[in-house]
Amino acid sequence: MRKLRVIKWALKAICRNPTRTFLTTLGIVIGIAAVIALMEIGTGAREALEKNMANMGINTIRVWPGTITRSGVSSGSSGRANITLNDVSAIEKGCPNVMAVSPVVNVRGQIIYGGKNWSPFSIIGVNEHYMDIAKWTIEDGDPISRIHVLRGSKVCLVGSTIVRELYGGEDPVGKDLRIQNVVFKVIGVLKSKGANMMGFDQDDTVIAPWTTVKMRLRGAGSTSLSSTSTSSSTTTATSTSAFYVGSLNLYPASSNSNRPPVRFANVDSLIIAAPSQLEVPQAVEEITEVLREVHRLGPDDDDDFRIRTMAEFSEIFTSQTKTMTNLLLCVAFVSLLVGGIGIMNIMLVSVTERTREIGLRMAVGARGSDILKQFLIESIVICVLGGMLGIVVGHGMSVMMTVLMKWPSSVSYTAIVLAVGVSACVGVIFGYYPAWKAARLDPIEALRYE
Repeated sequence: MRKLRVIKWALKAICRNPTRTFLTTLGIVIGIAAVIALMEIGTGAREALEKNMANMGINTIRVWPGTITRSGVSSGSSGRANITLNDVSAIEKGCPNVMAVSPVVNVRGQIIYGGKNWSPFSIIGVNEHYMDIAKWTIEDGDPISRIHVLRGSKVCLVGSTIVRELYGGEDPVGKDLRIQNVVFKVIGVLKSKGANMMGFDQDDTVIAPWTTVKMRLRGAGSTSLSSTSTSSSTTTATSTSAFYVGSLNLYPASSNSNRPPVRFANVDSLIIAAPSQLEVPQAVEEITEVLREVHRLGPDDDDDFRIRTMAEFSEIFTSQTKTMTNLLLCVAFVSLLVGGIGIMNIMLVSVTERTREIGLRMAVGARGSDILKQFLIESIVICVLGGMLGIVVGHGMSVMMTVLMKWPSSVSYTAIVLAVGVSACVGVIFGYYPAWKAARLDPIEALRYE
């Protein structure tokens, strides 16, 4: 009964002056609202980043030609075409933690359909595994197949931006698309991915078989694959071994025909998929070991290739996001500290105003611990109420940011629990001294206080 009476006295004291109570809680409301809003926006940004990274393939690995140094002279980055189909075959055979590999050949140029032309962000040549590696699906039509790659077929996939800009939103499947004066047939439309984490439009792309891009758009040989496949003397150029077997002769001997020899089958880069993000480090070690062996590098030789993973970019961006969120949270906690100091100030004023009341209660039997509990309960109730209001205001602020500024946000239950806990702690920490001071008042002196 004594405890209930103490709580009753505390609540009556709070309700006695609602305006002052509201102004006292305002600092806590602002501090908690800032913490909630920043944590929800930070959580939303992190989830959006993780989703973006997942769309780009968090388990993907990229391999590029590296710097070569001969006799003290450096060739510079990508100075030698040393990524070939031998590497593709070796990685497929010697890396258990590799799920799929695709060569990548990049070109630039205008694409034309009818009376419209467009310069896409990327035109790339890949194999049939690329769609699975890049986590990309076909919205309409068919994907690039192994047969397309082997035959060097003039087919392509287009992104939604290409569909909008060149075809006016109409279905382009089955229609022609001219790339660098070479006519391709559109066989599929890629599902929209939007902008990547660097802000580039992923849908502004054209994807074709790498063999076609290499031979027809990069000028890697004046004789097309389709024509060489009809000749018995060059049948091996379009066989499976020509593109996938590691024993491919990069510099084949000249034939007696008038056709020039097919040039070496180097590619710009490789894109590789591990089964999951956890297997990426092991896959990188296996790829490094295999490529060093294939390239005949000695123990003291530097790698003539570069390996990068999406996990590295993910860690960098996640670290930056976390740093900015923590910095803003520090500012929010400063405002929470200011609110706590305001509560201590008001509670000290309240003790001074109610000195005679305290003396009278102690004179009729109230103990110092009862006075201490009463003022502590007042402080805790004020802070918890402020915390609850701050949760509502903070969530409203994050929703408003999402609606008005398109910032991603996500409800953080951890932040809500933390906000309530911090509110109660602030009430105890900043309310204890005024409560302790009130409990130590001498009843006689308190009754004489004017």
